[in-house]
Amino acid sequence: MRFWLRNEEMALEEMVQRLDAVSQDTDEIMHQDIVPLCAADIEDQLKKQFAYLSGGRGQDGCPVITFPDYPTFSEIPEKEFQNVLTYLTSIPSLQDTGIGFILVIDRRQDKWTSVKASVLRIAASFPGNLQLVLVLRPTGFLQRTLSDIAFKFNRDEFKMKVPIIMLSSVPELQSYIDKTQLTEDLGGTLDYCHSRWLSHRTAIESFALMVKQTAQMLQSFGTELAETELPNDVQSTSSILSAHTEKKGKMKEDMMLALKEGHAILESIREPLTKNPEYNLNQDQLDNQTTVQRLLDQLGETEAAFDEFWAKHQQKLEQCLQLRNFEQNFREVKAILDVVSEKLSAFTDVGNSYAHVEHMLKDLASFEEKSNVTVEKARALSLEGNQLIQSKHYAVDSILPKCNELQHLCDEFTTEMSKRRNLLHKSLELHSLLEKSMKWCDEGIYLLASQPVDKCQSQDGAESALQEIEKFLDTGTKNKIQELNKFYKEYESILNPDLKEHVQKVFQKQESMEEMFQKRQVSLKKLAAKQTRPVQPVAPRPEAFTKSPCPSPGLRRGSENSSSSESNVPKRGNYRRAKSEMSDIQQGRSGSMMDDEENLAILRRHVMNELIETERAYVEELLCVLEGYAAEMDNPLMTHLISPALQNKKDVLFGNMEEIYHFHNRIFLRELENYIDYPELVGRCFLERMEDFQIYEKYCQNKPRSESLWRQCSDCVFFQECQRKLDHKLSLDSYLLKPVQRITKYQLLLKEMLKYSKNCEGAEDLQEALTSILGILKAVNDSMHLIAITGYDGNLNELGKLLMQGSFSVWTDHKKGHAKVKDLARFKPMQRHLFLHEKAVLFCKKREENGEGYEKAPSYSYKQSLNMTAVGITENVKGDVKKFEIWYNAREEVYIIQAPTPEIKATWVNEIRKVLTSQLQACREASQHRALEQTQSLPLPASSNTSPSKNQTKSVKKLEERKTDPASLEGYVSSASVPKNPDKSKGWTKTSHSLDASEDNDGWSSAEDPLNSSDAEEEGGAGLRKLVPGKYTVVADHDEKGGPETLAVKSGDIVELLHEGEEGLWFVKNLTTSKEGWVPASNLLALIGNSKSALSLSSSESGTGSTFLSSSSSCSESCNATFSDIKG
Repeated sequence: MRFWLRNEEMALEEMVQRLDAVSQDTDEIMHQDIVPLCAADIEDQLKKQFAYLSGGRGQDGCPVITFPDYPTFSEIPEKEFQNVLTYLTSIPSLQDTGIGFILVIDRRQDKWTSVKASVLRIAASFPGNLQLVLVLRPTGFLQRTLSDIAFKFNRDEFKMKVPIIMLSSVPELQSYIDKTQLTEDLGGTLDYCHSRWLSHRTAIESFALMVKQTAQMLQSFGTELAETELPNDVQSTSSILSAHTEKKGKMKEDMMLALKEGHAILESIREPLTKNPEYNLNQDQLDNQTTVQRLLDQLGETEAAFDEFWAKHQQKLEQCLQLRNFEQNFREVKAILDVVSEKLSAFTDVGNSYAHVEHMLKDLASFEEKSNVTVEKARALSLEGNQLIQSKHYAVDSILPKCNELQHLCDEFTTEMSKRRNLLHKSLELHSLLEKSMKWCDEGIYLLASQPVDKCQSQDGAESALQEIEKFLDTGTKNKIQELNKFYKEYESILNPDLKEHVQKVFQKQESMEEMFQKRQVSLKKLAAKQTRPVQPVAPRPEAFTKSPCPSPGLRRGSENSSSSESNVPKRGNYRRAKSEMSDIQQGRSGSMMDDEENLAILRRHVMNELIETERAYVEELLCVLEGYAAEMDNPLMTHLISPALQNKKDVLFGNMEEIYHFHNRIFLRELENYIDYPELVGRCFLERMEDFQIYEKYCQNKPRSESLWRQCSDCVFFQECQRKLDHKLSLDSYLLKPVQRITKYQLLLKEMLKYSKNCEGAEDLQEALTSILGILKAVNDSMHLIAITGYDGNLNELGKLLMQGSFSVWTDHKKGHAKVKDLARFKPMQRHLFLHEKAVLFCKKREENGEGYEKAPSYSYKQSLNMTAVGITENVKGDVKKFEIWYNAREEVYIIQAPTPEIKATWVNEIRKVLTSQLQACREASQHRALEQTQSLPLPASSNTSPSKNQTKSVKKLEERKTDPASLEGYVSSASVPKNPDKSKGWTKTSHSLDASEDNDGWSSAEDPLNSSDAEEEGGAGLRKLVPGKYTVVADHDEKGGPETLAVKSGDIVELLHEGEEGLWFVKNLTTSKEGWVPASNLLALIGNSKSALSLSSSESGTGSTFLSSSSSCSESCNATFSDIKG
């Protein structure tokens, strides 16, 4: 920097000296240093032409000044006279003026008195040296005579330093001055034009002034440039360079104009030569040409001096700009390098699994790829700085340290990156060994669990199992951890406390597995080495013990009594041998039971490990999606890749995935890890967090919108770039499906865990957790269909919980409908999707949407709904085991429903039965409560003969009888449904007539059920039903105290009649309580009423009326107010 400033000062000083010289030379050329007069200043005086410099020369080269005849010569002011003479005498060169001037005074047309005055005035005022004065006397005779006489008598008055010669004629003048040096008015041939001369002189002097001013201006500009302080930022430096360059351009333009003007003057002086090559320039013209040429040379010298200075100054500014750019880039690159180095220093984790380390290596590789751009910039900047140094930049002392620092930072980053990569590769190697060991242990555990214990009891089976174990143990050299201390030492650089603990657990698992193998080997070796005992030759009838190892006491006594005394000893020996064999068998069985329990524990641990490992992988995948896709949608650098259809749609695409991730990462995964040593108790973890799993319902409900958006934007460059950065083989839609797959995976793992934990402490929790998870899956699935219902005006939430949903074929039969409509309806079923709620059943039409995936998800157009308080069902319809009936308002509307399978039909019938049973029970309790209130509110009779307590007791007794008697219950509840005349109705005439007609007209199957209650009534009239084995629903309580084998049942229980015994008793199993016992047939008829089986709430066939069904139907009619109160 100091060197540059010194050079700058030297360059400025040199330029100033050169420009000063130009100014001085210009003054010298124009004689401005002696006579500072210009033609422009006295132009008006020169135009009077009372004296002029024609350019002629005398014999010695003396300049000739001519005073032409000027009538008012005496009237010229002295000042003007002095200025003109002074200016004229300053024009010739100093050499010519040193010789002296020749004055030619033309007074041929004047008087002597004027001549005398003119000569005296000129002699007194002439400023230069005089060589000779030539006066042309007046031409008149009188004036010539007077001049001769007067000149003789007044010679002393004309005494001058030079002689004055009076000439009478022009020829005499030509004897002193050559004709070629005299103008035409003096009889010469010299070409002289006063206006042209004046124009040339004015132009030359203006040009000289321009040259001088240009030199001074450049000198001032150079000083300004040299004194300019260099700024510290790029923008200011660039502005100064631009401003200085602009000024320099204007200066150059001014110089070009001056040069152009000089050359124009020079061409004007040489114009006569251009017109006439033989033309000879007079001396003044030659002097003018020389003057202009010298001025042009001075101007060129000025330009050269300034260009040289400007080149140095421009170089200084450009180097300053380079320096400021370098410094700015250095600050930016260093800041980015610091950030990158800080991020690299944050890569301290060595991973907790092989997949995790692989993911970290991918992240590190991606980070390295991005960081290499910065490192390359830093290296390029360092190279640029070195190039500046090589180009002899003035700020070497500032650039060199920065280049060294950049190089050091790059090398340090590269070294650290290589170190981190090596550590992660080491960690990958470690986790690979750990996972190999874990896999080896799991395979070993499965091997132990898969060896059948019964086959291992034989010698061949034991030897075969031993060979399998030994063959498996041989594979351990490549898969297991050999020496723990050596292992620790080898991976010391990456072993943190958590990883060390993980290694210890794996090693402990390995040791436990090897210990199990050792125990199994010992057991198998004993079995393989066991020799068959020798058979004694005296063994009376050992077949009995062989066939029956544990004979009954009666047989044993019989055999002992029948044996002789001689055979007692051999028998005792055989008995001991049999007892020994039985003891061995029992020990083997107990050992096998222990092995089985041990195997189950191993399998439980394996399921637990799978649950935790898949949970960790699931959390990592969610994080990868959220960071690699969701977060990138907010990255300004990626905004240009996002299509317009995807703008502001992050919540639609990802739903509540972030909420799911936080739940699993912060809560569920950590709680699962707490049960790693107690896998059979993991059901509690699920139960405690079951409410949190409801977040999956929200995610699944949003999935159709997400899928639709994905299919619309799947080709977006944004997704492709994110997938490339993450190095994913699968596209985003596969990862968006992960939460759906995960929630369904839990029930499979819980089933596996429950399978191996049936006799463990947490079995009930596991079963409850499995049931809850399945309930969540069902609720999620149902909600997906529920949100697709369109056209329903009410609030679906007011219909209660959604119990079932599915697609069915539906036939309708309405009493009030048109006959043709009824006939058409019978032949052509409607495809309807039914939604069973607690308070209503909805009929919808399913509409498939066009598209793929979730875009093909159906929608449901609402058609009608039935209030469950007015609904009844008939379980079976003749001719099709998949059909059942739902009827409404005492069969005014009948819907024949055909399920896809009998199993689906049974499930729906059971679920509807539960709803109707709960409604019937509520209706019954409300009716009883109302009847009791009415009884208690009756007025007491006034007669003294009647006991109030007795009457009250009778009323209560009647109420109790009505309460317990199914016949009276039926008569009370189903008065609108049960026909009053059994002879006319033949059972349930209303139902039977309707469906029989439909069978005849529609051609449904005519197959009859032999247990059809309607048929039984037709055959046996209104007599008692015959009981047959089967399942029935109890409609009244039975709590009669009998023997120990008497069975108690309650209303609503499902019982199965197994077989009929003696004395009118039936052996019955209560399927609700799983108890068995004997019940009198007379009681059974009252308990089960007309109920046929537990699969129905109505008659067995479509032609059979149902007391229980009618109760449900009439409940809405006879107990409407009460049930409405209960429902509300």
